[in-house]
Amino acid sequence: MKKVFSKPCFILFFLALSAFQLNAQTLPLVKSPDGKIEVSVSLSSGLLNYRVSLQNETVLKPSSLGIIREDADLSKTLIFLSSTPVQKVTDNYKMLYAKKRNISYQANKKVYHLRNAKNDLLDVIFQVSNDGVAFRYFFPGKSNDVKYIKQEASSFNFDTTARAWLQPMQAAKTGFEQTNPAYEANYQQNISVTANPPKPGWIYPALFKHNNTWLLITEANLDTNYCATRLQSTERNGKFTVEFPDPREVIKDKNLVPRARLPFYSPWRVITIGGLNTIIESTLGTDLAAPSIKMNTAFVKPGKSSWSWIMSKDDFIVYDEQIKYIDFAADMKWQYCLIDAAWDQKIGYEKAKQLVDYAAKKNVGILLWYNSAGDWNTVKYTPKDKMVTHESRVAEFSRLKNMGVKGVKIDFFGGDGQSVIKYYQEILRDAADYQMLVNFHGATLPRGWSRTYPHLLTTEAVKGFEMITFNQSDANAEPTHCAMLPFTRNAFDPMDFTPMNLYSIPTRSKRKTTSGYELALSVIFLSGIQHFAESPDGMSHVSAPAKEFLRLLPDSWDDVKFIQGFPGKDVVLGRKYGNKWYIAGINGDSTTQKTFDLDLSQFKMKKGQLLMDGSENASFVEERLAFPTDTRKKITVKPSGGFVLVLE
Repeated sequence: MKKVFSKPCFILFFLALSAFQLNAQTLPLVKSPDGKIEVSVSLSSGLLNYRVSLQNETVLKPSSLGIIREDADLSKTLIFLSSTPVQKVTDNYKMLYAKKRNISYQANKKVYHLRNAKNDLLDVIFQVSNDGVAFRYFFPGKSNDVKYIKQEASSFNFDTTARAWLQPMQAAKTGFEQTNPAYEANYQQNISVTANPPKPGWIYPALFKHNNTWLLITEANLDTNYCATRLQSTERNGKFTVEFPDPREVIKDKNLVPRARLPFYSPWRVITIGGLNTIIESTLGTDLAAPSIKMNTAFVKPGKSSWSWIMSKDDFIVYDEQIKYIDFAADMKWQYCLIDAAWDQKIGYEKAKQLVDYAAKKNVGILLWYNSAGDWNTVKYTPKDKMVTHESRVAEFSRLKNMGVKGVKIDFFGGDGQSVIKYYQEILRDAADYQMLVNFHGATLPRGWSRTYPHLLTTEAVKGFEMITFNQSDANAEPTHCAMLPFTRNAFDPMDFTPMNLYSIPTRSKRKTTSGYELALSVIFLSGIQHFAESPDGMSHVSAPAKEFLRLLPDSWDDVKFIQGFPGKDVVLGRKYGNKWYIAGINGDSTTQKTFDLDLSQFKMKKGQLLMDGSENASFVEERLAFPTDTRKKITVKPSGGFVLVLE
């Protein structure tokens, strides 16, 4: 039977279709400079989403965007106003200590202007580079009152078949003296994106695999107005949302959430996208960080450090023991010696000054430990309450500078709220004025701060070697744990893991890695100051080639190259300094030996020195290579073993 539409019915149908089209808008695209990564943004029924594809394959399904302020909901009833033309972004900068020294960042930028039903304004800014996607929010206009952000609607929506490598966020007010979260846990490896999440969520960087594409999610350019965030996946459907900290993660004024007067920006949400070579070689975590504050960086000198506490613990933070470790650093041609907790009581300022003077004669700089303190912190270790206010910091840093101290290690922060994030950066700004190097311990992930504050030479934010000295379970996990970290925690930010115990641990734990594995960590792990977990006695058992290798090991790097590996299983990478390449590899498998078949022709070198595990603990076999004869080299390493290779 023939159907006939009346004119009124046709008009109603047309209006309904028009309303549907208005409620489902596809906004202008933005692509990477090479055209391989594409971000499409859409608006449907007032909800804003973005989708990411790599070479026409969707790697992130439509994921939500938006912000909820106390005074304005900018996550729904959104209306698209306009978008800017694609703008080319170029940034060239130098890092004093990172995976690369001279860095060039290029991206395509597009800004989407929106408003909600009440005419509150929101800009969503995307920057797409050849190695990933970044987005952040901007609140235009001006306000005399402070605006508070209650929640982000930002999410990352994966296909349910994707796999994940994720570290649980520690619950607030747990652990030693209730100082968590301190980012000190092991990554859960190769789990489903639908796995049951820990209640506090997952930390950054978070690693995912969609088919053959890897994605590493983190945040950058975290300023004093914002809190640090984490990921949550309570829906267990592949969707990960940006979550704010536990309400207990606050200090001083007790402020938790982001707050600022208009106009202001949120941090960048950063997604590195590509192969594992992209994950290892990308610099997006610092590309999106704020440039360096105005400061004199002449005092910022990367280096290596001896450190008595890791081997002899609290009872030996005494004058005579520190003399041994200063001599140890001098013998190994290391630049620093760290004196840890309670030095003010067991050694005292006057004797500490004598240690500084003694060390200076041997070209060794002294670093001193501090408790972050405050009424939120019940840790008893001293010095305490020296960092809490601007006035107390100025007094202490001035005193340390006059003593000749080179830097400070500040411990036990325990939180990601806005008040804590502000405290970190207040310390850094005052330390810069007094030319103090800084190491944050028991701390949050630094999120690119090493670019903004070049004197922040390292930060813990990892389950480091100290845990291995405490617990056999952590010692057992070290091989796979360390094979995870180059792809995650240490991808962008300096990491104070305190690696490389070559001989033994003089505690109840027994190390499960070989000496070759430990030596390789001196190259694989990045830290502005590398605090080595070895004692003078332990080093006396180490064979001569390895000791000489450590004496000549560079303190910073020019470039990095991923050679092969898989998160948690193994990794081989190269770091360049001057006209040399340092190749290091570790086997994360604790039961099976592994053979690495390396093509060395790409490095175009003339000769090489290979160090592998010897037959006895702390012994090494040295092999000399000549090119082009040895351009292809097979290296077999023991279970939980490793090697280093120097090409020149």
